[in-house]
Amino acid sequence: MEEKKLHIYNTMSRQKEEFIPLIYEWKKDFVWIYSCGPTVYWNPHIWNMRAFAFADLLRNIVRNVLWYETKHVMNLTDVGHLTDDWDEWEDKMEKWAKRENKTVWELADMYIEKFYSYLDKLQIDKFDVMPRATDHIKEQIEMVKILEEKWYTYEIPDDGIYMDTSKVPDYGKLAWLQNQERIAGARIQNHNKKNDTDFALWKFSPKDQKRQMEWDSPWWIWFPGWHLECSAMSSKYLWDQFDIHTWWVDHIWVHHTNEIAQSECTFWKKPRVKYWMHNQFLNLWWKKLSKSAGWLVTVDDLEEKWYSALDLKLLYYTAHYRNFLDFNETVLEQSKVQRKNLIKKISKSERVDLKWKNYKEVANELKTEEWIKFLSDCLDALLDDLNSPKLLATINSWLKNQNPEIIWIIVWLDKQVMKLDLLWEKEKPEWNEEIPAEITELANQRLQAKQEKNYALADELRAKIQAEWYNIKDIPWGFEIEKA
Repeated sequence: MEEKKLHIYNTMSRQKEEFIPLIYEWKKDFVWIYSCGPTVYWNPHIWNMRAFAFADLLRNIVRNVLWYETKHVMNLTDVGHLTDDWDEWEDKMEKWAKRENKTVWELADMYIEKFYSYLDKLQIDKFDVMPRATDHIKEQIEMVKILEEKWYTYEIPDDGIYMDTSKVPDYGKLAWLQNQERIAGARIQNHNKKNDTDFALWKFSPKDQKRQMEWDSPWWIWFPGWHLECSAMSSKYLWDQFDIHTWWVDHIWVHHTNEIAQSECTFWKKPRVKYWMHNQFLNLWWKKLSKSAGWLVTVDDLEEKWYSALDLKLLYYTAHYRNFLDFNETVLEQSKVQRKNLIKKISKSERVDLKWKNYKEVANELKTEEWIKFLSDCLDALLDDLNSPKLLATINSWLKNQNPEIIWIIVWLDKQVMKLDLLWEKEKPEWNEEIPAEITELANQRLQAKQEKNYALADELRAKIQAEWYNIKDIPWGFEIEKA
């Protein structure tokens, strides 16, 4: 098989580019990736989780298909963004801690654990380094000191330390010139700022109140602005220049624009990041989901309606990461059925313990040009800017042929890249004769209620089964019953 190359869409250039890692004498054949992480003041919703699934897909391709060593860092923002995400006083961690009657530290710990549980349900491995912002205050202070020494900052009394963007000749280059008005218009009007696009590096704590999260500094007791933590932590774990940076498309015009400005001025390394990759929104009823608005849909909510988190993950893959994805129960149901059908087809084939590492090892094991072509088609989709819809279409078009080698390739792709748990570990069970017929009948009624979306009745029937000291477990082809 010919050598395969990864091409990705670089937001900075607005075009697809061949991925060529940055090479230093001490960084040969090694890929560094940074992804912005969650602000841990509430449950991550399915809008958030699409970004993490995208970052995971990218990492799996780089690491498990192309077989580069990788270091992927994702921060945990446990010192809240300012409420409106720009320069206002009240931050989200403080606000939501009051709502839940917890300290901000307790709040952060609780929702970090919830975030980890959602990653696990979506079969997204934890990223290599997941640093907390509050553990890196020293590094953030050091960055501000350097910027101050280089005359990039100014102080607004009783407000904070600001970055003077007029001193950055290429400020806004990620957003491109035609979006400069959008950059300026996105900012809170602060008449004390020198320029509308200037942004807070740190904010001074109010002298008349005690915040839960605030730190001493050479200037005054303060807390960090929004952008500084990503620059400080990515530099600590990935040096001053790295390969890929990912996150939401709406971060192009403010957060990532400011991250570039403060990082390149601090470290004098250009480009700070070689490839910028941004994923598009998931819409619910054609509206962007938002924790700040006080409503969301979580993985837990979907599981209460008898969906698996992996049904959601497959739904993410049905749209290209750079395209909008409309979410509703109809499309989620379609995703559930599609995943169930894949599991059924794969379960009919011979099981095999696949120990291949990269695509070259897979190709070496295939016996005919036909199956090599199938592998090549799958790789062409994946390596064409992570084109997951094309990959799914390729798999579905070839699955009509039940040749074991096709199944092996699909299983390898699933285990190494997609991680949808398509290789179900248990064959369809033979029902234990000890299970009473009336319990099985209740289980069948519950299955029918689920199919008719009568979830209240399904819950009632589950309760009846449990009252008789039996447990029922949903599986792709129906249910399993066991003695409690």
